[in-house]
Amino acid sequence: MTKTNAGHFFEDFTLGQILTHATPRTVTAGDQALYLALTGTRFALASSSPFAVSLGYPRAPLDDLLAFHLVFGKTVSDISLNAIANLGYASCIFKAPLYEGDTVTAESRVIGLKENSNRKTGVVYVESIGRNQHNETVLGYVRWVMVRKRDPASPAPDPLVPELPEAVPAEHLVVAPGLDLSRYSTDMAGAPHLWDDYEPGERIDHVDAMTIEEAEHQMAARLYQNAAKVHFNLHAEKDGRFGRRIVYGGHVISLARALSFNGLANAFAIAAINGGAHTAPAFAGDTVYAWSEVLDRHELPGRGDLGALRLRTVAVKDRPCADFPYRDAEGAYDPAVLLDLDYTVFMPRRV
Repeated sequence: MTKTNAGHFFEDFTLGQILTHATPRTVTAGDQALYLALTGTRFALASSSPFAVSLGYPRAPLDDLLAFHLVFGKTVSDISLNAIANLGYASCIFKAPLYEGDTVTAESRVIGLKENSNRKTGVVYVESIGRNQHNETVLGYVRWVMVRKRDPASPAPDPLVPELPEAVPAEHLVVAPGLDLSRYSTDMAGAPHLWDDYEPGERIDHVDAMTIEEAEHQMAARLYQNAAKVHFNLHAEKDGRFGRRIVYGGHVISLARALSFNGLANAFAIAAINGGAHTAPAFAGDTVYAWSEVLDRHELPGRGDLGALRLRTVAVKDRPCADFPYRDAEGAYDPAVLLDLDYTVFMPRRV
């Protein structure tokens, strides 16, 4: 009997199945520093404890996307070790900050299954929850993954595709306890533009760019304990679909968020990921640009000092974004587009 883990194939998943993921991870200041080094993120909340304390946090929380990736990475060995593609995300709500010294664990539930017509693969829908050592939910999200079948002749399950909301409702967004923006410093945050200054339909070219290096994207995936073979094993991937290692899609999300600082510096926290699609693979040597569109602007109950912006951020490879590359008249993505991310951020209002 083999003692190694070959990962789950499509026929190993069952509706309602609960997957408890290894390994508990105690996060450290080193994780935060390495994440900054890999992404270049400049948002003040996760960069400065004095800034965070001025807003009512006990100290600087981990970057929201670092928390997301740590939870995501735990799920890979059980869900997507045999994946062909991670297809999308939905209904991700950030519920509690994660701090240095906290220990994060993760659990997933299978909420949908659908075999593909080629009978070689199927799509698995899971709801994943990350918790801290106090059993508090840090974040939860849904994602769907195309997974290989072990045996194309194995019978298909009854198809079930879950209905997912277009966006997380504003009333479901969770504001950090004790958040006080009375001492919020736009000078320290890096820009004067607040919630009131953004209008639905507005587009922002983030101007800057980052080239992905082979070592960096592999180190990022290791930081999250993401064991997906496609990110590491050149010996195998040289004979695969692309002939080389694929960059973890979450790394592209983080680069796009980091680039968005130039134009959205006061989007100090991510409240939700409403949906997201990796529209093309990224590889070492690609240069990532990004632009954002304001989709909506939400007031929050009882908060005259804080609002939420629903954004679309589009990451593009090897092409500046002054002309906002996106979809053509038929709805097909521009070939340069890597990522289409719909998410909601918190931003101070003018009072």
